[in-house]
Order: sequence, then structure tokens, then C-alpha cells
Amino acid sequence: MRLGMGEILLILAVVLLIFGPKKLPQLGEALGKGIRSFRKATTEREEEPPAEQARLPEGVSPVQTEQQKPVASARR
Repeated sequence: MRLGMGEILLILAVVLLIFGPKKLPQLGEALGKGIRSFRKATTEREEEPPAEQARLPEGVSPVQTEQQKPVASARR
């Protein structure tokens, strides 16, 4: 679904009516900061190895099969 020029103008007009012309620069700045911090967080997350994998001894896989998981105590 793509927005055409008419839909974009309608959305901008409604935002202008709701928030007023004095608040629009502040809203734009806040939105830009939020998008930047989200992008930064996602790229940093991809670059860092998960902490759980960093603590595992060499040769040990982080995924356990059903057979390797501890068995819960029997019901009484």
C-alpha cells in the first residue's frame, strides 16, 4: 500500500491542525532523534555477540536439544 501525494498532504494538514505550527519543528526533531537512536541500537546489537554465547566454553553449542535439557521432578 503506497501513499499518494493527496494522502500525504491530508495527513500533514491534519497534523498541522492538531499540533499547530509552533510544535511542528519540535515534533520533527523528536521524531528524527528517535529514528536515529533506533538505527544506532539495531546496528550496535548486530555488531555485538550475545552475552550468553560469549560465556560458553569452546565447542559448546548455545542450543540444547530436548535430550540435553534437565528433566523436571516427577509429580506427586
